[in-house]
Amino acid sequence: MLADAAAGETITFQGGELTALQPIPRGHKIALRPIAEGEAVRKFGAPIGHATTAIAPGEHVHSHNLHTSLSGTLDYRFEAGAPPPPEPTGEQGFLGYRRADGRVGTRNEIWVLPTVGCVARTAQRIADKSAALAEGRIDGVHAFTHPFGCSQLGDDLAGTRHLLASLACHPNAGGVLIVGLGCEENQISQLLADIPEERRALIRTVTSQFAEDETADGIAAVAELIEIAAQAKRERVGLEALVLGVKCGGSDGLSGLTANPLVGRMSDRVADAGGSVILTEIPEIFGAEHLLMQRAVGAEQFDRIGELVNRFKQGFLDAGEPVSENPSPGNVAGGITTLEEKSLGAVQKGGHATVVDVIDYGARISRHGLTLLEAPGNDAVSSTALAAAGATVILFTTGRGTPLGFPVPTVKVASNSALAARKPGWIDFDAGAVLEQGFPPVEEKMLDHIRDIASGAETKAERNGEREIAIWKRGVTL
Repeated sequence: MLADAAAGETITFQGGELTALQPIPRGHKIALRPIAEGEAVRKFGAPIGHATTAIAPGEHVHSHNLHTSLSGTLDYRFEAGAPPPPEPTGEQGFLGYRRADGRVGTRNEIWVLPTVGCVARTAQRIADKSAALAEGRIDGVHAFTHPFGCSQLGDDLAGTRHLLASLACHPNAGGVLIVGLGCEENQISQLLADIPEERRALIRTVTSQFAEDETADGIAAVAELIEIAAQAKRERVGLEALVLGVKCGGSDGLSGLTANPLVGRMSDRVADAGGSVILTEIPEIFGAEHLLMQRAVGAEQFDRIGELVNRFKQGFLDAGEPVSENPSPGNVAGGITTLEEKSLGAVQKGGHATVVDVIDYGARISRHGLTLLEAPGNDAVSSTALAAAGATVILFTTGRGTPLGFPVPTVKVASNSALAARKPGWIDFDAGAVLEQGFPPVEEKMLDHIRDIASGAETKAERNGEREIAIWKRGVTL
């Protein structure tokens, strides 16, 4: 429903009309035909669960009469690969910072990364005290703090290290200061080993336990990095230089009709230009993974999608949780009933681009086209993983709204115009306009907005000082 419907109201739709039998909120579902108990309920042309009771035309379809059909892991069989990505279109791009390795940043900042939570406030203090040194010379100095880096073991510790190392390699960082404590599990030496040799000229380190004044040493290191970073200037680059991360959070019943398909069109424009798109939130593709697998460029990518989905599902099952423990309360209030429904909307953010790669959490992209990234659905964890993988702009769709921002420019895209009007301090773009104007004009407007952001225009989150990271904690804590 695109608007609230009262009981007894006549609803017109393509192919006919019917009477609403109950009040039905905007964004929720109404049955267009009789549905038998146990029968699959379809939306977006695909099943989103099964009816738990008979449903008459005009009835409200939601949690009281619709249930997920997801259960455990599945077997997948590769049949045919998608065609390779097309030749780049050479579409107009943006003003970015070209780095020595050929990548292009949308910002030119100094990032301060603590190895461990014990020096998080130290890192923040260094960034705050260095801000005046950067003014008018680079785009800013920012610390990204977290509580981890010690009392971790094995793959859990490695995940923290890989994530921080990938952030240290980001093209939006013209230089990086790594602040350590000294006795933590996440040793600076091991972190540096995860960073390519050619990048280390832009890395400085401070070990607090061995410094007489770690704050003064950190400020001096940042000042040195600012001198180097200030030499970079924006230059015109094509859209193929953009790395787009796509994410949704606080979705509603309109997300799959407006914001997510609009972002999918942005993904297609970037991928068709020869650029890169990163899609993640693996538990939020359950039930729709087949749509991505059909677009896998080959058997290897197909198999890795299936393995990644099953690995996540098995993690839920091993913890005694159902694989369908989603949508969230906010999603349900907004009209989303099952995980299948949420997933069918969520995968639209990837557009129709060919899936060229599947990468692990903390890894960096290496191919142009659409890459699927291992990360959970949590907004902060998955958005941080997108940044670490190399996203230079994140498009974040939402039907409920959130102020959160992340290391790279994060564009909040409202699925409905009411949210955009109610939270103008959070929302950057109103995808609800699609309902009035159709996709083509809104698509062009959004692409222009992305070009502006990539060229230096502030997002609402940047303006509000909303810049956070969150690291995926998967193992035991000592």
